[in-house]
Amino acid sequence: DGDCGVLPVIDQANKVLGVITDRDICMAVATKHRPASAITVGEVLSGTVYVCGPDEDLSAVLPRMQTAQVRRLPVVDTEGTLCGMLSLNDLILRAEKRLRSKKNATLSYAAIMETLKAICAHRS
Repeated sequence: DGDCGVLPVIDQANKVLGVITDRDICMAVATKHRPASAITVGEVLSGTVYVCGPDEDLSAVLPRMQTAQVRRLPVVDTEGTLCGMLSLNDLILRAEKRLRSKKNATLSYAAIMETLKAICAHRS
């Protein structure tokens, strides 16, 4: 209903434990041979969480997305509390808006495309 491909998983203190994607759910259903309603989020959640901070420069975030091959990052404050989500789509729309307004773009389409290529690269 929310047209989202990823959801952050948080604890009672709003600290990020991980993320779960639509792909994670599909793979769990296929490999566990149970309906999605019979599989818990904890069974699917991976241990590695990649995040960024709300004041972090986007040029520092793109390499992290490339290395981790992720399209979305939870945004957390210094205590690890969830503040929001940053998606590659957000970055594309921001770069496009700056391009249209002819403002000095600090985030280029080229940098975003390099990130997308890295994310889509086949894993060895």
